[in-house]
Amino acid sequence: MKTANKLNENQTQRLLETLRARFLKNMHRHPNSDWEKIQKKVETQADKLLALNKMEDSGGEPDVVEFPDSKEEIFFVDCSKESPKNRRSLCYDRAALEARKTHKPTNDAATVAKETGIELLDEDQYRALQELEEFDLKTSSWIRTPEKIRKLGGALFCDRRFDTVFTYHNGAESYYAARGFRGIMKM
Repeated sequence: MKTANKLNENQTQRLLETLRARFLKNMHRHPNSDWEKIQKKVETQADKLLALNKMEDSGGEPDVVEFPDSKEEIFFVDCSKESPKNRRSLCYDRAALEARKTHKPTNDAATVAKETGIELLDEDQYRALQELEEFDLKTSSWIRTPEKIRKLGGALFCDRRFDTVFTYHNGAESYYAARGFRGIMKM
């Protein structure tokens, strides 16, 4: 089955309306941003619109997030309260998925992110997001793992418990119903 590589006009308008409403409702995530400028930039990039739509469809609730020192860059990040519902029960990456002998998950976080057109948050981005509001109180999210750790078979994930953001490690081939990933897309 071939996947469309572009949204039609109705899909685009619906997505932009959803993003605009979320943007206006959550100004604490982007106090220095202007929706009209962002919309003009987004509308000209069909691949970014498609990625945002995939983020939305998987339960990510993408919104603009201003990171410290981000200057004029625009970042859309999954801002769903819990790790996006349709991006859970995934091991870390393709190598981990292939290494599993039994009970393989349906996919892996790194591949799903790439197919969506986004990246996994790194630890600094995850912690900065948590400074804006509380996320992952019941779930956890894989984060971009340093190559040194990944080469040894591990992967990192984060969550928020006891009013504290924790970073943990696990075997990259592990997966849990409550663990997914948050994505980020730079414009």
